[in-house]
Amino acid sequence: MSSLPRRAKLKVQTAISRDEFSSYSDLSSASEEDDKEDSVWEPQKQVPKSRKQPIPKESKPKRMPRVKKTLQINDGSGVVAVKEELNSSVAIADVNLEDVKNELDTMQTLKTAKTKRRNSAQSPPAQRTKKLKVDEETSKACSLEIGRNSTETPSTSTMWEDTCKKEENEDDFTFGQSPLKKMKTVTCPQGQPVKFLANVNNIKEEVEMNWDIVQVLSERTNIELWVCANVIRLFNDDNTIPFIIRYRKELINNLDADSLREVRQTLEELRAVAKKVHSTIQKIKKEGKMSECLLKALLNCKTFEELEHVSAPYKTGNKGTKAQRAKQLGLEVAARTLLENPGALNLLSYIRPDVKGLSVLQDIETGVQHILADMIAKDKDTLDFIRKLCQNRYICIQSSLAKVSSKKVNEKDVDKFLLYQNFSCNIRNIQHHQILAMNRGENLKILTVKVNISDGVKNEFCRWCIQNRWRPRSFARPELMKILHNSLDDSFKRLIYPLLCREFRAKLTSDAEKESVMMFGRNLRQLLLTSPVPGRALMGVDPGYKHGCKLAIISPTSHILHTDVVYLHCGQGFREAEKIKRLLLNFNCSTVVIGNGTACRETEAYFADLIMQNYFAPLDVVYCIVSEAGASIYSVSPEANKEMPGLDPNLRSAVSIARRVQDPLAELVKIEPKHIGVGMYQHDVSQTLLKATLDSVVEECVSFVGVDINICSEVLLRHIAGLNANRAKNIIEWREKNGPFVNREQLKKVKGLGPKSFQQCAGFIRINQDYIRTFCRQQTESAGQIQGVAVTSSAGIEVTNEKQGKKKNKTAVNVVLKPNPLDQTCIHPESYEIAMRFLLFIGGTLHEIGKPEMQQKINSFLEKEGIEKIAERLQTTVHTLQVIIDGLSQPESFDFRTDFDKPDFKRSIVCLEDLQVGTVLTGKVENATLFGIFVDIGVGKSGLIPIRNVTEAKLSKTKKRRSLGLGPGERVEVKVLNIDIPRSRITLDLIRVL
Repeated sequence: MSSLPRRAKLKVQTAISRDEFSSYSDLSSASEEDDKEDSVWEPQKQVPKSRKQPIPKESKPKRMPRVKKTLQINDGSGVVAVKEELNSSVAIADVNLEDVKNELDTMQTLKTAKTKRRNSAQSPPAQRTKKLKVDEETSKACSLEIGRNSTETPSTSTMWEDTCKKEENEDDFTFGQSPLKKMKTVTCPQGQPVKFLANVNNIKEEVEMNWDIVQVLSERTNIELWVCANVIRLFNDDNTIPFIIRYRKELINNLDADSLREVRQTLEELRAVAKKVHSTIQKIKKEGKMSECLLKALLNCKTFEELEHVSAPYKTGNKGTKAQRAKQLGLEVAARTLLENPGALNLLSYIRPDVKGLSVLQDIETGVQHILADMIAKDKDTLDFIRKLCQNRYICIQSSLAKVSSKKVNEKDVDKFLLYQNFSCNIRNIQHHQILAMNRGENLKILTVKVNISDGVKNEFCRWCIQNRWRPRSFARPELMKILHNSLDDSFKRLIYPLLCREFRAKLTSDAEKESVMMFGRNLRQLLLTSPVPGRALMGVDPGYKHGCKLAIISPTSHILHTDVVYLHCGQGFREAEKIKRLLLNFNCSTVVIGNGTACRETEAYFADLIMQNYFAPLDVVYCIVSEAGASIYSVSPEANKEMPGLDPNLRSAVSIARRVQDPLAELVKIEPKHIGVGMYQHDVSQTLLKATLDSVVEECVSFVGVDINICSEVLLRHIAGLNANRAKNIIEWREKNGPFVNREQLKKVKGLGPKSFQQCAGFIRINQDYIRTFCRQQTESAGQIQGVAVTSSAGIEVTNEKQGKKKNKTAVNVVLKPNPLDQTCIHPESYEIAMRFLLFIGGTLHEIGKPEMQQKINSFLEKEGIEKIAERLQTTVHTLQVIIDGLSQPESFDFRTDFDKPDFKRSIVCLEDLQVGTVLTGKVENATLFGIFVDIGVGKSGLIPIRNVTEAKLSKTKKRRSLGLGPGERVEVKVLNIDIPRSRITLDLIRVL
């Protein structure tokens, strides 16, 4: 296992079969052999080494006798087995924990006897037995069978026990300060890839290439090999990013969501290249043009640019390259002879006066030159050398004003690209936003962009080729050496230089697009996680001139109380002020939310003037400005029509503006993310990549905030990890038909929600205990009327027999579920058993969840034992235990968004003309780009903090942050550096983050 070395000193070794990851070593060894390839002139004649076939499938372990599902509990004295009825809920009712413990202790003897019988009946091979006997307590065969036979995924405590590095405690959501990606050293014992226990073969892609996908993924993302292997397995198993981040953190070395998305995008790119390569191979084979050398070159391609370069001559309908036409004339033998045995080459013998291209000696020399140039440009070692050479030389990208731009393009558009009309920069130092700007100018025919490679690079390349790779085997006459020199010049100028330019441009553009999309994602996350303003009535105002300002007053629970239209800017301002005051007093509303669209500044000045006059007394009215991007699009959407039937679309936008302050997340998820308007060059990047990233960010935010399944909307529910539009619709229909969900287990009864979907979504769905207590009380009163025989399982859940239909799933049993307090926490159902054992350790009860008493018990127990020792006793990981501790400690209505900034409420206004250089102001970040931060300082025009002024020293260290950089919604203190009134530009300096 060359590419994945086995790390020593494992505390508990995982039993990994010999052929696990064999494909890695096979492919890496093949690549090493390619690197050691003899550097003779003729790579085409070398017989490519056949790639090793994977070792035959590992022998499957013998199936153990089917047993009823058991739960392991370690109470310090030993392992206890708990029987649980199949198909019953795993939720735990409010029972006496001490009684459960005593009942469990009585079953220890039976468990031990069964284990001995099973071990004596099954004798695995000697080699596997040695691995399994490392630690008897952590590798019980019974726990393995639980993972295989159970319809649920095993908890992390049994799947990846003691195999992962114990990281420092992190928050269970990804919006804290992101850890930097760390490369593990060889001495780290936890660097070994973690083996999945159930139904996992070696990582084998659908299409095989000459390179190892794990190795390439690790190189491109700078992430450890074992982490990349685990990420591939997790994504292959249809796990979502929120689920992986929270509940499989130990498998990904604590990566944040953005890094995980980057890995997934890179993985998809590599798979797309492999798929395109194999389709190209099949196409060339059909045409009968395939050769061993071409096949090897195609299977070595790692990018679309390399594939395009190799396959271009073989495209259907191509008239053929110069080299191909020369080969058709029979000059390939002459070209090979020039390199292999130049003394025996006589070009005059190839002259055919009646054949075009062979009539004169100069045509023959030109044909040989074209063949040699093609051989040089297609050679892997030659291309590797020139690429490595370019990495150490000065390569610049230049842009200039296009010659025809003034004739066809608007003069205002030309002025926008003034900075790039005579621009030059080293490709290693150029910024992402500069690349995107030049690309836009080039697409608009305003700019001409080119990559400049110095002559020194060309001279050194030609010298290396003559002296090393393409040196003739014996003495060559001067006229033949001249042909070889001309071939090198032609190959570099006509073939290699354009290839390098395409590669550099494609790499720079790809990186810039990815960074732009990631920046959009970070800004969107900041916006979605803006702290809500619950518990107060709000007036939303959609400003306008001719058609008036649309008003909407919503209740603290987001219900529409009143809608109206007022004309503030048509000479009726005083009369309309009376109407506004009456509305605010009638509905006890003291907060006004103004959209930042047309007539925003005039409307803001209107309300600020009335507030300064204390016109709304006795109410202390404040106002804030909020982005209305996407509100108009949403107001005419089918979703808005369904939610607010019969309401005018203009008034719907006012409702949306108010709700964006009351609960930003619930309102903004209704709008397509790209319409929210916090991106940079969003129309110039790949729309597929943009949509996938933004949808993933929305899913991440909604999942980590969590939803109360009994009151949330269908639109919000469809963004939960593991759910989609159909599943969300089925959940709402089930809720309307059967009443509120009492327990997470009831989700399994919803149509279309299988075990995998349940696993992904269950931890992010909350069930408010206060809400369902009334419902359960009503159920208890009518429980005596339920017909059938009641059976009580070990978890205290009543199960009534029901006539079984044709479909066994979903309707096999009728489970009368009791409320489970753990369902209001972030603890995943797969870890409920561990949570109950932890409660036994600390002496807590389910009724104390989220209360100060629980926090005190947990803190005292952690100080006494330490989290690592506790995790070892519970046979789980530190990350899983930390999620359990957080879930038990957090109050019932916990929302981590309250730690972040609320909207900036104001009572007065400042004008642009009032600003002076040196003035210190407070403002709110509107948008973050790669070149600077736009800040709303309340003067009608956002100021720009250049990115060079945003240093790490100015960012808050003590405050909990959602990302490492500034983002929309954060409050900052700034100083005015420059004011350009004619161009309405304000340059700011960041003083500190508030």
